[in-house]
Order: sequence, then structure tokens, then C-alpha cells
Amino acid sequence: MGLTKQYLRYVASAVFGLIGSQKGNIVFVTLRGEKGRYVAVPACEHVFIWDLRKGEKILILQGLKQEVTCLCPSPDGLHLAVGYEDGSIRIFSLLSGEGNVTFSGHKAAITSLKYDQLGGRLASGSKDTDVIVWDVINESGLYRLKGHKDAITQALFLRGKNLLVTSGKDTMVKWWDLDTQHCFKTMVGHRTEVWGLVLVSEEKRLVTGTSDSELRAWDIAYLEEIEDPEEPEPKKTKGPSSGIQDTHEAEDGALETSEAPEDRILTCRKAGSIMREGRDRVVNLAVDRTGRILACHGTDSVLEVFCILSGEEIQKKKDKKMKKARKKARLSSCKGEEEDLEVSVEITLQDEIQRVTNIKTSAKIKSFDLIHSSQGELKAVFLLQNNLVELYSLSPSALTTQPVRASRIAIGGHRSDVRTLSFSSDNIAVLSASADSIKIWNRSTLQCIRTMTCEYALCSFFVPGDRQVVIGTKTGKLQLYDLASGNLLETIDAHDGALWSLSLSPDQRGFVTGGADKSVRFWDFELVKDENSTQKRLSVKQTRTLQLDEDVLCVSYSPNQKLLAVSLLDCTVKIFYVDTLKFFLSLYGHKLPVICMDISYDGALIATGSADRNVKIWGLDFGDCHKSLFAHDDSVMYLQFVPKSHLFFTAGKDRKIKQWDADKFEHIQTLEGHHQEIWCLAVSPSGDYVVSSSHDKSLRLWERTREPLILEEEREMQREAEYEESVAKEDQPAVPGETQGDNYFTGKKTIETVKAAERIMEAVELYREETAKMKEHKAICKAAGKEVPLPINPILMAYGSISPSAYVLEIFKGIKSSELEESLLVLPFSYVPDLLTLFNELIQLGSDVELLCRCLFFLLRIHFGQITSNQMLVPVIEKLKETTISKVRQVRDVIRLQHGRS
Repeated sequence: MGLTKQYLRYVASAVFGLIGSQKGNIVFVTLRGEKGRYVAVPACEHVFIWDLRKGEKILILQGLKQEVTCLCPSPDGLHLAVGYEDGSIRIFSLLSGEGNVTFSGHKAAITSLKYDQLGGRLASGSKDTDVIVWDVINESGLYRLKGHKDAITQALFLRGKNLLVTSGKDTMVKWWDLDTQHCFKTMVGHRTEVWGLVLVSEEKRLVTGTSDSELRAWDIAYLEEIEDPEEPEPKKTKGPSSGIQDTHEAEDGALETSEAPEDRILTCRKAGSIMREGRDRVVNLAVDRTGRILACHGTDSVLEVFCILSGEEIQKKKDKKMKKARKKARLSSCKGEEEDLEVSVEITLQDEIQRVTNIKTSAKIKSFDLIHSSQGELKAVFLLQNNLVELYSLSPSALTTQPVRASRIAIGGHRSDVRTLSFSSDNIAVLSASADSIKIWNRSTLQCIRTMTCEYALCSFFVPGDRQVVIGTKTGKLQLYDLASGNLLETIDAHDGALWSLSLSPDQRGFVTGGADKSVRFWDFELVKDENSTQKRLSVKQTRTLQLDEDVLCVSYSPNQKLLAVSLLDCTVKIFYVDTLKFFLSLYGHKLPVICMDISYDGALIATGSADRNVKIWGLDFGDCHKSLFAHDDSVMYLQFVPKSHLFFTAGKDRKIKQWDADKFEHIQTLEGHHQEIWCLAVSPSGDYVVSSSHDKSLRLWERTREPLILEEEREMQREAEYEESVAKEDQPAVPGETQGDNYFTGKKTIETVKAAERIMEAVELYREETAKMKEHKAICKAAGKEVPLPINPILMAYGSISPSAYVLEIFKGIKSSELEESLLVLPFSYVPDLLTLFNELIQLGSDVELLCRCLFFLLRIHFGQITSNQMLVPVIEKLKETTISKVRQVRDVIRLQHGRS
């Protein structure tokens, strides 16, 4: 049997051209002890840390596959919590850039992340309507809070009390008592989605932002004296009190009418509304860390800034108003007697929360963050819709002054989608062009080395010699640029409609263009005298025109320059002789127009990609279709052969890049990474690099490795990946008898938890086998009357010849804390009796009491019915009870002693 054909694998090398992606939020982070200088920005699946002063990317927090949807820095500034599209959360260390902790509990994208004041707990809200509170230190979930009926928009811990307040798109604001993990209050005073929520004025006031132009303020009164819980209370009636009735609030937690008054921890009363200038919904509402500045924005480019006055300032204002009112009353009264005048002054909400200024950014705001710098000025950083980060500063001492734009990060990316890419002949420079600019990137450093303004670019190439570039635009112009100076040398009106395609001639003396004016035009390079200098400069002149019946979408020369392929809007590809422009072949078969095509290096094959999602491979001798491949799940946007081979790449609107073999008609590899439709790609002249651009604003570099790729292995890996995905998506109840969607645990079944459960099962089986062997060994020794050597299991030997029970403990220690409960949940009950016996043995030895108790209590909780009904386990449980209580007491005493010493 002959060797199977091997291919070389392409792997993702880098993401560049992206400053920040739209789905997540921008946050200030503390690095190297500096506040207000560095920001963390979501960048597709990664998080970029930018230095605002230098405009440089200084750290990349590497993601896996899913897009980042939420960021939250820890209060100590050492960590950053990152929420992803698939509902997972990772906590990264900002010192090392590594993400060691992963929480998997949500089924949909994370929409909100907030730490408590000390940074020990993290509340996450998701599109799956659940709120989960995580223990960051123990790396495990504490509890899941269910009650909202739509996506969570915000979750906030209260500083002074163990409470959590959440808002959602279901128009509700819910208050949760974290001691009992239940919702004790639901505010139903909103008529539309609650998009933002902040606590101000020392947590005595709540401000909410909704889909209208009002910011609603609610006064919070905490009920300090709670009645005796032993005292029986009557059931609550529907109308608790007239004052609260007016605000359309339901006092009862989960809209139940059987709640006792002692469950009411606080009352909320509507204080009034502040009108925003924006007419659309609130997108983000935030308060700075001092709680003095409140800011919000809608779907436009204006941030409205308000100042929240302190109690002293409000009192001063009240006194001032009182003075004015008395003066007025004195003047209006006939008698000048002050004591007879009774003046009352009311302080309105507008007096307490004052409008300061508006910050107008250069484009629509997607998210923002506020911070007070050491100099006392307020800094506001914005992530804008057009791939831009801007920093504005505002002086709080003179808050009426206009905000100043301090810096912006713009050079590292385009403002709009990149529509064309090209490689220079030496594989070093990459050209990318969008609706307003051309950028030249160094492929090895990924730095932008030249930016030039242009019209809406559709196609491009480097002129032989790599000193100039030619761009074809949407208005039908050809633009010629000099790279050394970055100047536009010449603009030529080439076509009356969009110039869709350019193809450089193989002899490198000219090129051909195809446009929406139904013509193909031939151009030659020439040197003309420059008016501004004595030197000659490069120019182009038109030599011939080929007029056709349909719009031209794509043109391509054959490598011997004898044939020209032209793709037309009538779904056909016409082949013409270059010298006479006579018609040679028509390739028809596509159901929708051919958007892209390429001819192989030897001129034997032409591959065409169409909006009908198919790629067809044709012979150029007779125009016969060799094979039609269903390539993508959406339009095929770009196609290019790898130089000196019959392998080619296709890019589709389905966010995938695929490599194909045009001889064997095999799909070789899929490159996944982009999160939106891909517009174009370029293969380097050496074939070692591929660069692609997408609607997600990112440019991605893919690199050919030396690693051989065997198709059978690749298919096997794909099947494994599909299986792992299906395991995670299984919706069977995790607990026997549990109804669908009633999971009260914080974890989620993933392939990692399944693997961990398998490791536990294997360890328990090894323990069973070794225990049986030991019994046999004892019997043999007894019969022989002397000590017979016992063969040690190689696995135990690898762990340093430990006992089987110690090996099981090692396996438990090796499971991530955040996955421990979920792994035990998947474990079959048949392994539980052995584990209980083992736990008893290990706890007696006093090893890892805390971990073992956590596992023990969880198993007792989920298998309570089966354990209590099993007579065989009664003595085991009795022993465990004694052992656990005594050992836990010992551990507690040791901790007390150490705590006392410290």
C-alpha cells in the first residue's frame, strides 16, 4: 500500500488590525501600580491591554474560541474577570497574563460581571436569565439565583449588607438576600427593559436607565429593626401601603403573596426622574468609584455626565434657597418683620443630581469607563463603534469646562471593514484597504508602517518592485500610491461603475481591470515626467477595452498570459484570448454569480467560487467541469490557489476559511477564528502565509507549519470535537427526578467534568482491584507461613509507591475546584459506597479534611435518598459522622490557634 498524500498544516498565528471589538465593554486596569493609563479591551476571543499614553498594545490575554462579551477588573487590580459568548468565565492574572481559573455554569453569553467590595465573590449575569455567585478564592460556584424571565443586564453587590440587586430585560429589578439565596423584593415600576443600574449616595439611592429618555431614581430605606422571627405573622394582603402602591411596586419577592413582613429587609420609593437629552434607550449607565460622577449614553455619540451632590452640598444649597426665599418673602410682605414669615423650600431630584456636561465622541459609543486620576481630574475612556479608543479628561474643580480629548488609539486598525488584501513579492509587507484608508503592515512585527487615505477600496495589488500600490475603488477609479512617501501619485477614472477586480499580467508590464460598466480594460505601466521634480514617476495608460453584455465581477490572467477569464453577472465565466480578444470558452453551471476565481500556476485548472455556496473546478483545455464542491454554508467570497500547487483556499460568509485539493477534490483543512463573515484573503507568494479580513474588523494571519496533516486523522479529530460539543449540549437532567431547567447547582456539564468523573471512576476501580489483591496476598502469606513479595501496581509506583487510597485522594486533588461538584454529579451511584468508605479512612488520617468534607457533603446531598435507604451503608455513615465531627473540630482548633498567634 502506497503512502497517503500528506499536506502541511496551517495554524492561526496572530490577530491584528483590531483595536477593540463591539460585543464587550472597555475597562480601566491597574498595571505596574499605575491607574488611568492602561485599558482592557475585548478583541474577538482575546483581551488586549492598551497603553493610552503610548498608544501601544502591551499585553494580550489569550482566549480560546468564543468571543469576549464582558470584562470586570477585581477591586485589588490584580485580576480581570472575562465573560465569553458561550457562558464561560475566566479570571486572568494581570501580572502574568495567564487565565488559571475557569467557571462554567451559564448556557448563554455573559452579560454582566461584578465583584463584591473585597473581591472574594463574583456575580455573573447571562442571557440564560440566571445569576450565579462564584467564590473566587475557592474557585467554585456558591449558588444560582433564578427569577428573571429575560437576559440579565446588571448585577451589583451592596457594600454594607449581604444583598445583591439585579436588573433584566424583563423590566424587573430584583433584590436578593444572599444569606438565604432568595429574592425578597421585585420592583415592577418600569414599563420597558432595564438596561442599566447604579447605586449612589452611600447606597441610599438606586438609579435605573431604561428604553426611554428618563433616568429613574429610587430612595432605599433599610429596615434596621426586624421583628422577632418566632412571632407568627398574618399572610400579606395585596396592597401593602398606599405610598408604595403609588410606585407600582410589588413588595413580595418572587411575586408571591404569602411573604411575612420580616422578609422585608428594605423599602424602595420612587424619588423622581432625571431627563436625558438622548431620546433612545440607555446603552450603558455607570458611576465612578467615588460615587460622585454618574454618566450614561444611548445609541449615539454623546455621553451625558451628571454630578451627585453630597449631603453637605445639598444642605448648603437648601440654606441658600431658604435665604433667597426669605428675602423674597420679606420684600413682598408689607411688614418687614422676619419672624412672622414662614418659608418652606423643597429640594428636587434635579438639585441633588446635577447635569455637568456632555462629551461628544467622534463616532457612536459602544462602552465607556470612568476613573479619577491622581491629579484629581476625571478621565473617561470610550470604545467606539468604528474600531477606535478615545480618552477624554474633565476637570472636576471646574466641571462646567469643556472636556478635552487627551488621546486616541487609531493607528492599529481600520475604521471600517477591510475589503481587499495583498502581499508584497517578498512576503514581508501586507496591504489592507477599507472604505477610507490603506494600511501597510509588516508581517513579522504586525506593526502598521504606513497609512494613506483613499476612496472606498475594492481591489488592490503591489506594483512589481513593491514601491507602489494600485487600488481599485467603488466609484470606478484607479488610485496609484507611492509607498516611500505615502503620497497619492495619480487618480484615473477607469470605469463608470464600481471597479470590482484587478489582475496583474504575468509579464508584470501591465494589468487588467473589470468593472460594473460591463467592460474589461487593459492597462500598461509607463514612466512619465513628474511636474514637481526632475525624476520620472510611474503612471498607467489604457491600451485596449473589451466590451461585454453583463457587469464584470472578476478578472484573471492565465500564467502564460494567453487567456483571460472574466466572471459575469449572468452566472457564467467567459474565457477570451488575450492577443485577439476572441471568445474561447464559456463555463456555466453556477446558479448565482461567480464572485471569485483563480487559475492554477500551470494554467491547467480554474477554480470558481460563487454566491450559490459552491466551488467548481474546471479544466482550461476544454472548459469541462471536473468537480463541483459544496464549499461553505453561505456565499464564497474569495478564492486563491497556493503558488506552485493545486491546493487552494476559499473564504466564506459562514466565517470559515477552507483549504482544498483541486486534484483529489478533497477538503483538507478548515481554519476557524473569525466571528463575522470573511470578505477577502491573500496567500503570500511563498505560500507560507495566509492573511484574512472579516466584518469583525480583525485581520488574521495564518502560518504554514512543518507539521504534516493526514486527512484520516483530521476527520477523526473533527468527529471527536463534534462529540465533545454534543456532550456539553446534552440537556438531560443532572439530578435524578429533576425537572428540566430546575438545576440549582452552579456548574455545567462540560467535557472536562466528564473526563474528571472518568478519572475518579478509574481510581476507584484501581482501589477495588488493589484491595482485593492485598486480601489475596495476606491469605497467600498466611498459607506459606512467610512474607511473600507483593507486586506493586505501575501506576502507584509512578506516584511514588503510594497506597491505593492515597492515589484516589491525589486524583481528587487534581480536579479543578470549579469542576469538582459537576464531576461528582456525573458519577454513577455504584461508585459512591466505595468513596464513602475511602473518605472515612482518609479523614481518620487527617489528610485534606476540607476537600474530603466538601466531596462528602455534596455526595450526601445528591444521593440522600439512595444512601439512607441502603442498610449496608448505615454503619459507614455512623463511622463517618464520628470521624468527620472530631476531625473538623481539630482543624477548626488549629486554625483558631494560628489565627490567635497571628
